[in-house]
Amino acid sequence: MPDLREQLQQCLQGRVCLMALGNVDYGDDGFGVRLGESLVEAGVPDVLVAGTTPDRFIGRVAGQGFDHLVFLDAVEFDGALGAVVFLDAEQMAARFPQISTHKISLGVLSKWVEAAGTTKAWLLGVQPELLKRGSSLTPTMQTTLEVLHELLCKLFARSRRRKEADAANAQPVRLLTSAATIPGAAVW
Repeated sequence: MPDLREQLQQCLQGRVCLMALGNVDYGDDGFGVRLGESLVEAGVPDVLVAGTTPDRFIGRVAGQGFDHLVFLDAVEFDGALGAVVFLDAEQMAARFPQISTHKISLGVLSKWVEAAGTTKAWLLGVQPELLKRGSSLTPTMQTTLEVLHELLCKLFARSRRRKEADAANAQPVRLLTSAATIPGAAVW
């Protein structure tokens, strides 16, 4: 089984949107939003901080031609505190069918995204420690945030360099025949 870095590297092929979810007023539930904000500050492209209302943005994201949509969120998955899980849409639907702190569960949101086109939905989730009103991120979650921030920034930078190199190495397409040599072809 590939490690998280390998899984994310495969997922970050093509055009990717990161959607940051959570409620910053409830301690670790704000993890996704805090991670999203730090990625925006670092210049990572296509990060959308949706907070507690991802349903308001799904239609717009689905119509933008993204290959992947990655939800960033604190989720209860019975892991160690601060542990990370990376799930595809099918796994999200199985684990989070309808119960959610959001108006619509991650499972339903992921099905909605994938049904709307060619975008593949993923969850980069972290096991929260404390979901208490008025608290900030716990030290465990802050450490996980810092590790994921660094990993995602490196992966996006690598992906961007690869795209730039591919564009620089692209050879112009040569016309093998002219329109004048093809019977009935129009010349523009």
